[in-house]
Amino acid sequence: MSYLQALIIAIIEGITEFLPISSTAHMKLANPLLHITESPFTNLFEVVIQLAAIFSVVIIYWKKFIDFKNIAFYFKLIVAMIPAIILGVLLKKYIDSALSNLTFISCVMIVGGVILLFIDKIFNRLTIIEEEKISYSKAFIIGCFQSLSIIFPGLSRSAATIIGGMSQKLTRKLAAEFSFFLAVPTMFAASIKSFWDVYKENPEVIAKDNMSILAVGGVISFFVALLAIKFFISYVTKNGFRLFGWYRIILGISFLIYMYSSVK
Repeated sequence: MSYLQALIIAIIEGITEFLPISSTAHMKLANPLLHITESPFTNLFEVVIQLAAIFSVVIIYWKKFIDFKNIAFYFKLIVAMIPAIILGVLLKKYIDSALSNLTFISCVMIVGGVILLFIDKIFNRLTIIEEEKISYSKAFIIGCFQSLSIIFPGLSRSAATIIGGMSQKLTRKLAAEFSFFLAVPTMFAASIKSFWDVYKENPEVIAKDNMSILAVGGVISFFVALLAIKFFISYVTKNGFRLFGWYRIILGISFLIYMYSSVK
């Protein structure tokens, strides 16, 4: 992987990790366009830049994460993680297979986009504006929605949890923020597991020559994610999700056309 390829992928991850447009889909679709072939190092690189993007949430909402007086906040995140952990363990082979199916990912992008076009109208009576009002049962249901992104790669973990939050009457802003909060323990655990799996089978990927590329990718992903989160919260609070729905549909269709043309 060249520095230019690393830079582009890190920017893509930083922008898309917390937007409801699927970072997984974007990286899987971008790799062939950038002539990046899957390897132990590229897998490790994706884990590192994802961890860096997740760390941006902790920085932005640091007061929330160190408010030890609000112990319920941490327990809600644990409860919401349970469905994803269970499905992640039970469906590992299926998930690995689905992640390599670009046609499936593109179709899920389109379907998810259609849902986002109407989500603001479907859930228009949103009354919960504070995290303290989220009950454990609501947190668990949001976690069940999050697990849909495991079953359907390309759906977007962010999109799934935001839809889940709005279904439980969370405002668009709070649904997005709770999605960010939930990403920290969920994606941290998944990333560490992926990191260990790659390193265990290919310890040579942690080589001196690779560290600089990993460092550049991590720093870029972190700072881009900071900007993306601030933009997203401001935008959806005022405008809703239709823009992201149309974007998903256009990208999914475009990539299906690209793949079909390539086959021809």
